[in-house]
Amino acid sequence: MAVGLSSEESRKLVAAALDALDVRNLVLSIHDPSFPSEPDEDTGRGSPYTRGAARFLAFARELGFNGIQLGPQGQTSESNASPYDATLFSRNVLNVPLANLTQEEGGRLLSPERLAALISSRPTAAGPGERYRYAFRASYAALDEAWSTFQRERTRADARPALREMARRFEDFEKEHRGWLRRDALFEALCVEHGQRDWRRWAGQGEAALDARLYAPELGEEAASDARRQALRVKYAELLERYAFHQFLVHSAHDELRARSAQAGLKLYGDLQIGFSLEDAWSWQGLFLRTYLMGAPPSRTNPEGQPWNYPVLDPNRFFEPREGASPEHRAGPVLRFMDARMDKMLGEYDGIRIDHPHGLVCPWVYRVELPDRLRAVQTGARLFDSPDLIDHPELARYAIATPEQLDPSAPRHGDGWVRTLTPEQVRQYSVLFDTIVTSARRHGRQLTDLLGEVLSTQPYPLQRVLAQYGLGRFRVTQKANLKDPTDVYRSENAAPEDWVMVGTHDTPPLWRVAAAWREAGTDRAQAEYLAWRLHPEPEGREAFARQLVEEPGLLVQAKFADLFASRARNVMIFFSDLLGLHDVYNAPGTVNEENWTLRVPSDYPREYREKRARHAALNLPKALALALRAGGTDSRVRHRELIEGLERLAAEP
Repeated sequence: MAVGLSSEESRKLVAAALDALDVRNLVLSIHDPSFPSEPDEDTGRGSPYTRGAARFLAFARELGFNGIQLGPQGQTSESNASPYDATLFSRNVLNVPLANLTQEEGGRLLSPERLAALISSRPTAAGPGERYRYAFRASYAALDEAWSTFQRERTRADARPALREMARRFEDFEKEHRGWLRRDALFEALCVEHGQRDWRRWAGQGEAALDARLYAPELGEEAASDARRQALRVKYAELLERYAFHQFLVHSAHDELRARSAQAGLKLYGDLQIGFSLEDAWSWQGLFLRTYLMGAPPSRTNPEGQPWNYPVLDPNRFFEPREGASPEHRAGPVLRFMDARMDKMLGEYDGIRIDHPHGLVCPWVYRVELPDRLRAVQTGARLFDSPDLIDHPELARYAIATPEQLDPSAPRHGDGWVRTLTPEQVRQYSVLFDTIVTSARRHGRQLTDLLGEVLSTQPYPLQRVLAQYGLGRFRVTQKANLKDPTDVYRSENAAPEDWVMVGTHDTPPLWRVAAAWREAGTDRAQAEYLAWRLHPEPEGREAFARQLVEEPGLLVQAKFADLFASRARNVMIFFSDLLGLHDVYNAPGTVNEENWTLRVPSDYPREYREKRARHAALNLPKALALALRAGGTDSRVRHRELIEGLERLAAEP
């Protein structure tokens, strides 16, 4: 028999086990750069749209996953690979599957020889930063050639049918997305005009000063701004159309992925990042506060806090000013922006991970003018929770909570800083979040398709906003405090609406963490906890705990089983945890060229089978069987055949 996990029988057994455990969503989390590629399409960076990615997604589906959580898919820059600093509307053209452009269905826009030369020249022995920058430059070189070919061939009388059809679809794409395309393309034109990407350094007088605020002109500059935009469109007409064409290619590739995923039974989840790229900060600067930025306060995850330097949406621009005595609130520029953003995202994904929803409900802000940004974020405050702070008097105008509703003995970033709220106040905190929910409903999504990334902290206003929609939080079990029964990361505290996971893209892989447990001698405590969770009868529990200590791989399988044995209906697994990798994908709060570059090994099917056989990678049937046994004697009797089937699959080489 072939490896059980790749068989139809395996998938049916896994689906039956998930159903028995009331797990509705089993989602694999992987970001774009981490996907594998086939050798003849690999420029050194992954993409979800390549043939190699299609093979990996089929592998994940065969294992039993029914969803894929992607990261933010916006355009990154050559100097910053972080997807959380990428564009909000434009997609990352590094994801364009270049090999497709050499085929007839891709218009034969790129010569196979050119692609082969770019692939053979990649610096395979270089560091991750250099490999990323090469992939960036190589992709743009290939895309520029594709554009030149398209521009030359599309008007020929004897143009190939595939090219004529592409030209028609490109024209439709430009019309549909003209609003954001013009803004983002114009930013690229101005980068050429000024010789750098940081628009805050486009210093000078006249046109240079106006360019820095082209979509947010000062009073009296409106006509000059309109004229300048028109002049730039004429001057850079070819650049703007080329930009749109690159976006057309990557959006088309995403449409094809969605169709394939739907056919395979895989839901695609997008990532609604809380931050803004340089491009978006320039394009939408009229929506932001001028004196404050957003960051993360001191927390369990990051005790020092993090000065993200992200703009903060201006509450005064949420709604239009009321006309006369009318009680009606009409959506202002901020809410119109949110609607446009959500409509685009929900038109492209089946569900949405909401990155740091605190930033939409009760953002932590700090002063722009303070030179020590770390000190500034540590002494910041929550935008809507600060009615009478001596060091932030200007925030009083935005306060929703009153002084009487605060606990002055609590830290101002703590969950208990705000103690009580009225229903009307909850509605005020929920204004931005409501746009997400409304858009989800408009696009036929369920509320369960929205994932709120709430980690160690959940301030009371955020708790109330999520509760009104029945949305849960994230439970990252590798971080669980085994000495505190109330700890938010312990699996037994998970609610059905929560999402549970052993780790995220911001944590070390579980295999690395487990090795640290063994070195520190804390693996015994983990084993005893997991034995309590998975072996409900006292008799035999101690022996099971000893086995977990003696077999380190089994201890990790039990940690996975702990997810499925919880009440949570949603389980997410990061790809490095699935495959038994030890390298870190992202070390949060660090500037490190290794961040965002970890990839699925090219020979992952063989490596996974070999690791799985010795419990060095996730053995999903084993974890599910352990979780079913954790239901006690009744569960073991009721699901005896299912457990036996899973155990047989788990034991296959």
